[in-house]
Amino acid sequence: MTPENLNDLRAFEIVAREKNFTRAAAKLGMSRSGLSHAITALEARLGVRLLMRTTRSVSLTDAGLRDR
Repeated sequence: MTPENLNDLRAFEIVAREKNFTRAAAKLGMSRSGLSHAITALEARLGVRLLMRTTRSVSLTDAGLRDR
């Protein structure tokens, strides 16, 4: 597994725990936009949506719960 893939998995773990992109980005030392792109790339590589995102909330999908 490449370092980028591990970083994306770590990013997913933090977002899943925090249920908030702003807090997760702060913990990871990155921008919300960069974090969102990392999660989107991870979901694309896996071929499954892990998070349901709205402007006000973040929740795990069934697949996100399984992969956790």
